Amino acid sequence: MIRGVSGRRRQWEGVFFILPSLAGVTAFILVPFLDVVRRSFTEVMSGKFAGLKNYRTIFSNSAFLQAAGNTIRFTVVCIPLLLLISLAAAVMLKRQKRFGSFLKSMYLMPMAIPVASVVLLWRLLFARSGMLNGLLSVFGVGAIDWMNLDYAFGVLVFSYIWKNLGYDVILWLAGLSGIPESIYEAARVDGAGEWRCFVSITMPNLLSSLYTIAVLSFLNSFKVFREAYLVAGDYPHGSIYMMQHVFNNWFRELSIDKMSAGAVVNAAVILALVLLLQRAWEKE
Repeated sequence: MIRGVSGRRRQWEGVFFILPSLAGVTAFILVPFLDVVRRSFTEVMSGKFAGLKNYRTIFSNSAFLQAAGNTIRFTVVCIPLLLLISLAAAVMLKRQKRFGSFLKSMYLMPMAIPVASVVLLWRLLFARSGMLNGLLSVFGVGAIDWMNLDYAFGVLVFSYIWKNLGYDVILWLAGLSGIPESIYEAARVDGAGEWRCFVSITMPNLLSSLYTIAVLSFLNSFKVFREAYLVAGDYPHGSIYMMQHVFNNWFRELSIDKMSAGAVVNAAVILALVLLLQRAWEKE
């Protein structure tokens, strides 16, 4: 009897512990999002029910389709690159005993730099009269307008990887630190080389970390809009015209109906991708 009362008391203690956070999430995230869903089915001026009209409008909008395609392309290119580069850096840092702490600090340095400072750095490097063109002129290469040509996509990819590399490296290191060193020692005694140890020991033990890092990297990829917007403005080169540019321009035009429909579609796609990743990793 006493055990039953104690168990129920602990259960209610857990409920009361999460209640403030649940109330905050409900008030500031869930309720506003439900209002966005409602607005996506209504007309912006009259508030009348419009059915799927707003959704048909955004899917026939060339700017929305271009931004969606660029965002998908950016994600498909950046996420695998970031995961591979950060994993390689984490494995090297794990083996580096002498300068490990210094290198970790260097990897995390971009995260501490304000976005405004990053934008100034990009302009200094990639402007038509910037440092990169100055360096290329030494080799007889003419000035390139990096942010107004197809090179702009590569600049944005570089910016995202540079900004988020340290964050992913730390997460990989946390996963690597959970693998017992005795497993590697036993494998080496049996004649396994470094590559065999990596494939048969490291990667299987990092699958749970891989899911978490992939999801966080995917969500962080939407923050790259700040750099793209501050460097190139409302209407950048077509290759870096992202979903956030569309929403920003629609907000300025007070097209709340199109914004709401686009936000619902965006949230549904993100949720579906996260659930698919989770399902794939659960099978593994």
